[in-house]
Amino acid sequence: DGDGAGGLRAVLAAGRALGAQIALLVGDVFDHNRIPPDLLGRATQLLAEAGMDVVILPGNHDPLTPDSVYRRSGIADLAHVRVLGLTHEEAVHFHGCDLEIWGHAHHSYDNMVPLRTPRPRSTRWQIALAHGHYEPDGAVPLRPSWLISDGEIDATGADYLALGHWNRPVQVGTGSVPAYYSGSPDLARTVNLIRLTGNGTVTVTREPLRFDPVS
Repeated sequence: DGDGAGGLRAVLAAGRALGAQIALLVGDVFDHNRIPPDLLGRATQLLAEAGMDVVILPGNHDPLTPDSVYRRSGIADLAHVRVLGLTHEEAVHFHGCDLEIWGHAHHSYDNMVPLRTPRPRSTRWQIALAHGHYEPDGAVPLRPSWLISDGEIDATGADYLALGHWNRPVQVGTGSVPAYYSGSPDLARTVNLIRLTGNGTVTVTREPLRFDPVS
């Protein structure tokens, strides 16, 4: 839409329209940490007006370096926004939903293991977040950084694993843990909607994004 915040605007608008309680932004919300102040201000305002809780996991493009966008903006000061690794070290609890959301943020541009040391379950529902590159077990990795394996996915034991890093939306893993990349908003043109139902089932659907022109 020309102002650099179209993807974030579309995702949050879709969440409101769908009645989502929590938006999960799994890394690379920003292309890099050198985002100019005007764009950073627009993004902060969009998050301030999100209309729902937001959990952000910094990725390899927007890690929690000393000059991180999350440190330079007012994003971390918003009461309904949690930035893993900054406002919360590793996990956020939503007691009203009996839900824990956890993940390991990128703190630098160096390699790391996104799904190291999975957390024991402490709530009825648990969602894990990971920003990295999936490779099936036994495959020779084409991109040997920030790797995520089938075994690591299954070891989380989570009800759902939200993945970031790939531009295309796709389900990965063995199926033991529902694990999905949502893809980048501008390329996928969809967002993943996750429903945790009272009978214990988890459903995932892809919902279209609408990119409205900026007035």
